Amino acid sequence: MDSRPSPASPFNAWLAALDERHLADFRPPEVGRALRALSSCYVERRSRLAEGGALETAGKRAAFALFYAPLHFLTSDRVVSALASPAPVTEVLDLGCGTGAAGAAWALQCAAGRITGFDRHPWAVAEANWTYRVLGLQGRAHRQDLSRVRLEPAPGLGILAAYTINELPDDLRSAWLTRLLDARARGATVLVIEPIARKMAPWWGGWEDRFLAAGGRSDEWRFDVPLPARQRQLARSAGLNPRELRARSLFAG
Repeated sequence: MDSRPSPASPFNAWLAALDERHLADFRPPEVGRALRALSSCYVERRSRLAEGGALETAGKRAAFALFYAPLHFLTSDRVVSALASPAPVTEVLDLGCGTGAAGAAWALQCAAGRITGFDRHPWAVAEANWTYRVLGLQGRAHRQDLSRVRLEPAPGLGILAAYTINELPDDLRSAWLTRLLDARARGATVLVIEPIARKMAPWWGGWEDRFLAAGGRSDEWRFDVPLPARQRQLARSAGLNPRELRARSLFAG
């Protein structure tokens, strides 16, 4: 069965809008070169992520928006669909929202009435608010360091940390583990998504143990989802060959 969204879907409308928005100043080969540098930052120089190295140039920002954001959307959409939370989620709170793609996927999947995002990078916040508008979602992203985000957990609230926890300093990461599990105990639904490579996240085992002890679950995912045409083109240009979407998740809901 073909799992790609239909041409009339909000996802495909968003992809078309991404092209128009980010290829206004760059040709696809230029974005491909920037994507190669961006991928190197994620794989070989992860220490620079906390310094904002992934988004330090206009080319890298365009590459992130055009390539990684759609992949994060597709992956999060499949993870949420596979988990099939028994508790209804009416509002999504997206920690470290980036361009808003992962949180938007969850909000659309569960028809949430509202989404709120937090990120410390001003470009990411502006991009997330644009993403919400294009996808027809009610809500807003705010510029805020995660050390200062306050939670008001309650039933119906879905708290997402997608591709975020690994980039936090150790002390803040530890604090968020306690806060997320406390939010779950107070009725919220909690979902953490990260890349599947364990060597890049030595903290994962401890988080996994705590989520399982709290009645949650831990999963590794591999989705055979054909990439849209633009993302395939950029991947080839950057020397990447993503044959499947991979992720792992911690879920308590």
